[in-house]
Amino acid sequence: MPDLSAFAITHKWPSQHPDRLQLYSLPTPNGVKVSIALEELGLPYEPHLVSFDTNDQTSPEFLSLNPNNKIPAILDPNGPDGQPLALFESGAILLYLAEKTGQLIPQEAAARYETIQWVMWQMGGLGPMFGQLGFFHKFAGKDYEDKRPRDRYVAESKRLLGVLNQRLAGRQWVMGDQYTIADIAILPWVRNLIGFYGAGDLVEFGQFTDVQRVLDVFVARPAVVRGLAIPARG
Repeated sequence: MPDLSAFAITHKWPSQHPDRLQLYSLPTPNGVKVSIALEELGLPYEPHLVSFDTNDQTSPEFLSLNPNNKIPAILDPNGPDGQPLALFESGAILLYLAEKTGQLIPQEAAARYETIQWVMWQMGGLGPMFGQLGFFHKFAGKDYEDKRPRDRYVAESKRLLGVLNQRLAGRQWVMGDQYTIADIAILPWVRNLIGFYGAGDLVEFGQFTDVQRVLDVFVARPAVVRGLAIPARG
C-alpha cells in the first residue's frame, strides 16, 4: 500500500484509499474537467472537496500541493517510474491522464498535437474570457455603472464561440469522430456560461447551433453526468 504521509495535503484530507489517485477539487468548470476524465477513463480515484467557503484553497496543506491556490490538483500514488506524482493545472492533468492511459487523445502525432492545441485554446482563451464575463454579468461586476468591461468580454466570448462553432460544423467532436480531452476541456465552460452564469442571451447563444448540438450530446454521457457532481459540495 502506498504511503502518502510525506505529502502535507494528506494531513488535511486523509486518504481512505491511498492506492488510488487523489483528486482535490470542486465542481467548477475547471474542477469537473478532471472528474469527468477520470470517470471516462474508469481510473480508481478518491475525491476530496476543497471548499472555497472555508478558504481551503489557501490552507498551507493545499498550497503544499498547488502554490497557485487553484483547483483542481491531483496526487497520483502510481506516477511515472512508480513514484507518486503531484500535479496541478487542469489542462496539464488532462494531458497526463490521457498519456498515462493512452486514451482520450489520438496516438498519431499530428492529431495528438492538434488536440493539445485545442486544450491550450481553452486554457488561454475560452476559460478566462467566460470567467471574466461571468464576473461582470452574474457577480460583483454587474454593479459597475461602466458597462465597457462587460461588453468587451461579451464580444470576445461571442468571437470564441464563433471559432468553436465553425470548428464543430460537420463534426461529432472537436477532433472529428474521436472524443478527446479537448472536448472535456472546452464543453464544461460552455455549459457554465449558459447555465450557472446565465449569459446565454447576452452572447446570443442560439446562433451557435453546432456548439449547442455537441454540448447536448456531451452532457448526456453517463461519465459526464457523474463527473459533473464530483466532488459533492459539502
